[in-house]
Amino acid sequence: LVAHSHYKRVPNYCDLTPQDEWDLLEKGLNRVTDTCIPEEEAFRRLQEHIVKIWKDAEAKGERYFPHEYMYKLLLSGVLEQYYEIPIENSWMYAAAKANLPIVVPGWEDSTMGNIFASYVLKGELKASTVKSGIEYMTFLADWYTDNSQKGIGFFQIGGGIAGDFPICVVPMLYQDMERTDTPFWSYFCQISDSTTSYGSYSGAVPNEKITWGKLDQDTPKFIVESDATIVAPLIFAYLLEM
Repeated sequence: LVAHSHYKRVPNYCDLTPQDEWDLLEKGLNRVTDTCIPEEEAFRRLQEHIVKIWKDAEAKGERYFPHEYMYKLLLSGVLEQYYEIPIENSWMYAAAKANLPIVVPGWEDSTMGNIFASYVLKGELKASTVKSGIEYMTFLADWYTDNSQKGIGFFQIGGGIAGDFPICVVPMLYQDMERTDTPFWSYFCQISDSTTSYGSYSGAVPNEKITWGKLDQDTPKFIVESDATIVAPLIFAYLLEM
């Protein structure tokens, strides 16, 4: 939304030398596979404005989740001067307008999380001004309890903590809270390009999740082994046209 024209594509990323990577760093281009995120136009552009929102909340004694701060930033209109795509094409803006519940585990391990931590280190903000991952889990537990009686499926794109954290709400409620009437996830589907293996979360086959109490033995389970940036839009477009 705010840095569209500044992203740099690197189709030959497999052939880059350490010097090539260093040159990208000096240009403020942080590479993720074949795409470089522009430091100044993306992260620092947001930092200038979101730090004011963090400090304003703290001054009022208020605390919010990471995604709620991003919603406040988008809905405030302060970023309009930077827009480079039509606002209706921004999924974050659509989520903010709908106040969509988003769970962002491990937010601390992100660029904005690092920026927030720097203000805590400088004594300008308190760590508690952003709600914690434990609070995200308790929020998700309440949401799942309120909405799962008719069944909720789990559609996972990629892997890691972003997938494992929310799927664990079911065994947490069933085993740790001893709410034995908690329903399992109604289905599981994952788009993954990870090598199938036992031992890595991203590459684990769905059956492994049965032993952890995440899925039932009869839960419909699917893995689409492909590039999520290609497959996910195709699936979403198909569902929206049904």
